[in-house]
Amino acid sequence: MESISIATPPPKFRVSVTKSIFSERWRKLPAKEWSGVSMAGERKPPILRCSRAEEESVDANVAVTHSSDRVTNSTDVGERQNGKCIDDVLEDQGIRIRRRPQTGPPMHNVGPFEFRLENEGNTPRNILEKIIWDKDSELKERKPLTVLHRTLGNAPPPRDFVGALRASYNLTGVPALIAEVKKASPSRGVLREDFDPVQIAKAYERNGAACLSVLTDEKYFQGSFENLEAIRTAGVNCPLLCKEFIIDAWQIYYARSKGADAILLIAAVLPDLDISYMTKICRKLGLAVLVEVHNEREMDRVLSIDGIQLIGINNRDLENFEVDISNTKNLLKGERGEIIRQRDIIVVGESGLFTPEDISYVHDAGVKAVLVGESLIKQEDPGKGIAKLFGKDISVAV
Repeated sequence: MESISIATPPPKFRVSVTKSIFSERWRKLPAKEWSGVSMAGERKPPILRCSRAEEESVDANVAVTHSSDRVTNSTDVGERQNGKCIDDVLEDQGIRIRRRPQTGPPMHNVGPFEFRLENEGNTPRNILEKIIWDKDSELKERKPLTVLHRTLGNAPPPRDFVGALRASYNLTGVPALIAEVKKASPSRGVLREDFDPVQIAKAYERNGAACLSVLTDEKYFQGSFENLEAIRTAGVNCPLLCKEFIIDAWQIYYARSKGADAILLIAAVLPDLDISYMTKICRKLGLAVLVEVHNEREMDRVLSIDGIQLIGINNRDLENFEVDISNTKNLLKGERGEIIRQRDIIVVGESGLFTPEDISYVHDAGVKAVLVGESLIKQEDPGKGIAKLFGKDISVAV
C-alpha cells in the first residue's frame, strides 16, 4: 500500500497519507462474519464458498468457488471457517511475510486527506512483504472472473513444462535451463536497458534453454503480462513460466489466459492449504507448478503436500536479499534428498548461479534444472551467455 510521508517522524512512527485502511477489528472477526467485510472495512454481500469437505474431495476436476469477481482460496474456505484469521495460520506455519497491510491506529481526516500514524503493524518489514502488500492492492482492480473465463477458451493450449525439463536433462547431462526474461529487480535496478522480451526469448531458445521464465510484475521488475503474451504469440516453442507473486487463485486463471504453461508459488508467502488448492487448480488447467522454498521449514512443508513435481530452492534470502548457493546443498542432504529422489521430484536451483562451477556445484547436490536470470540478461548477447554459464554449448542437444 503506497504511503506519502509529509513530516519528519519520531522514532518508529511517521505521519502518512494513504488511500484506504483495513481495520484491525475486522481482521479478527470469526469466519461467519468475515465474508461480509471488504478490505476497506465496509459491509458487502457474502461470498459463496464451498465446504472444506467439498474442497478436499476434488482433484483434477476442481470445483472453484467464486463470486462474480473473486476466486475463494483454500485458506478462506478452511482455516477461516475453523475460526482462525490468516495471520494465525501464517504464524503456525512459520511464514514471516504478513499478508494484510494497513493495521494499527485509525485514520484522521484533514481536508481532502486521510492521515495515519505508521507503526510496525502497518509498515512493511522487508521488500518481499512490500511487494505482497502492493500485489494485494493491485488485485482490487482486476477483471471480474466471469469476464476472464471467456478469454480462457482463446488461450493457446498448455505445453509440457516438466517434460521439457526432463528431456533437456536427459539429453545434455547438465541441469535443464529455465532462462529468465527479466528487465529489472528491486535489489539490482535495471539489468538491461535495451530490453526486447521477444528477441531475448528467441535468443535463449536458440542457445539451449529448455523453458523460459517471464517476469510479469510491473512495479518492482518492470515486467508485464503483455511480455508473456507477446513471447507466446511470437512462435517461441519453449514452455513459459509465469514469474509472478501469486497470492490469489484469480492470478492463475489470468496467467493461463495470457499463455502461461507453468506458474510460481512461493512457500514463504502461501500457507499449505493455498499451495495445495492452487496446485489442484493448475492441474485442472494443465499448468505445471514450481513451488519455491528457502529454508528447511519450507522444504518440509512442501514435501508434505501431495502432487508436487517441481521444487525451486532459492539461494537468495527474500528478506535481506543475501545469496548463498550452499543453501541448495544443505536442503538436499539426508532424508529430504532421499524423499525427493524417491518421488522423482525435479529440483530447480535459483539465484547466485554465474559460472560453470556454480552449475556443477548445485548439480552435484541433486539439482536437475536451474533458473537463471541476472547472469544471462546482463551479457551483451544473452543467448550466447548460456554457453559461458555452462562452460559449453548446450544447444546442440536440445
